[in-house]
Amino acid sequence: MGSGETSPTMVTAHQRLLADVPSSPGAALTLDSPYGFQENADELSERVLRYFAYAVGRRIDVASLRSPDAAALVVGTTVEALRRARWVFAGPGSPTYALRVWRETGAASAFEAVLARGHVVFASAAALTAGAFTMPVYEIYKVGEDPHWLPGLDFLGHATGLRAAVIPHFDNAEGGTHDTRFCYVGERRLSALEAMLPEDCFVLGIDEHTGVRFDLDSQRVHVFGRGGMTVRMNGLMWVVPTGGEVSVQEVAERAGTRLTTSETSTPVVWDDLTLHSMLDEGRVEDAVDALLALDDVERDPAKRAAMHAVIIHLGQLAANPSLDLAEIVGPYIEALLAARSAARQNGFWAEADEIRTRLRDLRVTITDTPDGSTWSIA
Repeated sequence: MGSGETSPTMVTAHQRLLADVPSSPGAALTLDSPYGFQENADELSERVLRYFAYAVGRRIDVASLRSPDAAALVVGTTVEALRRARWVFAGPGSPTYALRVWRETGAASAFEAVLARGHVVFASAAALTAGAFTMPVYEIYKVGEDPHWLPGLDFLGHATGLRAAVIPHFDNAEGGTHDTRFCYVGERRLSALEAMLPEDCFVLGIDEHTGVRFDLDSQRVHVFGRGGMTVRMNGLMWVVPTGGEVSVQEVAERAGTRLTTSETSTPVVWDDLTLHSMLDEGRVEDAVDALLALDDVERDPAKRAAMHAVIIHLGQLAANPSLDLAEIVGPYIEALLAARSAARQNGFWAEADEIRTRLRDLRVTITDTPDGSTWSIA
């Protein structure tokens, strides 16, 4: 969505997207990362909740992920909640701040997990992060930095094959006496930015109070709202007006590019989505083996956060009261203890402490002895 994401313009669009999303807690989440640095972040979240409750007629929950420096357990819990959601919304704020939070916490991979079965709705600042490159609009327009790009999340490219830089507020006219189109940077700076893009990348513009829906099953693109969607390449523009529908292939052709294929060579040993799938399929031993293998992998913040979510997933399985204690819960707890032991042996003390804390929350008592660790449940 280019803007107006919590305005009357978008009520019907939100209702349609939410129609097939269960009303159970956690199925529909709004993410506060783009404005997480603001002093009134709580107030902004409340406004979003009120809009969906009273205008859209749907109760949603807040997934709070405001800082990459949040406690590991908080990060892991939020990323795990995002991964299991069916509808995730994020909107105004700072695109560069959102990028940093989502990359360093591992939330970026959760968006693609949601797309496998539901909807990701990014608007305004969040929309800027969806493509292969992100325009740091505040740094350019407010701070005065030279035009430049930052690497985007590119989940649009992974899902559709379209390699684009997404720019909301495309038809903005607030400047009056000066050009504020193209998300406030104007024609001169957008032309400079365009020249910096790789040859296979184009600008995907979305007008204000306008949305573009990418249907991944049908590979169709539908424009709704007040304005249009613009495909811009080397200064040439093709506009699809509101109500228009085209194919993903036609968008690529109009942009003068070929559809790309997403990277599929990610090593399984640290692919958190693969580990979660193993757990969901009951392949606990395989998941634990892969989790333990992480000790051989260089750990960046995003990987650590993603693995925290896997540990929490294990803990949730272990805490399920419907499972038989002796036959099922025991192996999960043993798996967590094995992960903790490996973490201690390799000097990952924070992760070892986190596992112990998580088990304590589940009323599991760990006793460390020279011969190993034992456990009991209160």
